[in-house]
Amino acid sequence: MSKRCYWAGTDPDYIAYHDQEWGRAQHDDRHLFEMLCLEGAQAGLSWITILKRRDNYRRAFDQFDPNVISAYDEDKIQSLLHDEGIIRNERKIRSVVKNAKAFLAVQQEFGRFDTYIWQFVGGQPILNEWATHDDVPALTDVSTAMSKDLKKRGFSFVGPTICYAYMQAVGMVNDHTQDCFLYHGNV
Repeated sequence: MSKRCYWAGTDPDYIAYHDQEWGRAQHDDRHLFEMLCLEGAQAGLSWITILKRRDNYRRAFDQFDPNVISAYDEDKIQSLLHDEGIIRNERKIRSVVKNAKAFLAVQQEFGRFDTYIWQFVGGQPILNEWATHDDVPALTDVSTAMSKDLKKRGFSFVGPTICYAYMQAVGMVNDHTQDCFLYHGNV
C-alpha cells in the first residue's frame, strides 16, 4: 500500500480525491469555478462534509455552469435553501450566484478564468517540500494576494485560507508531503 498525505486518512472518498485530484494542475474553467464554490461551501466545515455532497452540489447548481447560475432568481435560491443534499447556508448559497457573476466578468476581461487565476503562481505550480502535514501553512502571501484581488472583483467566501485550500485543490501548489507517493513529480 502506498503512503499518502496524513489528511487522506482511510475514507475511500478522501483517498480517491487525494490520489486522483488534489494537487494536480487544473485548467478547465468550469472545474476551476466548481472548486472555488466548493471551497467556499467548506468554510467552517471539514472537506469530507463537502466531498460527500459533491454530486448533490453538481445537481443543485446546474453542474456549476456559471452562465446558468448567474441568472438564478429568488425562487431558485429559496429552493436551494430547502435542498437537503447541500449545506443550506444562505450566505454560502448566495455567494455561489454572486461568484458566478464575478467569474463571468473575469472571463470577459481575461478570456479565460484559468488565465487570470494561474497568474498568481506565474502559470506554474509551486512545488513545496513539506516534511509533514504540520509544516503545511493555512495561508501564504500568494493566497492573501489572490483573496484580496478576488474580493476586489466581487467574489465572496474567498478569504486567504479558502484561497490556499483552493490553490491546493486545483494544483496551483503541490503540497503532497515528502513521504507521500504523490510528492512532486509523481502527480
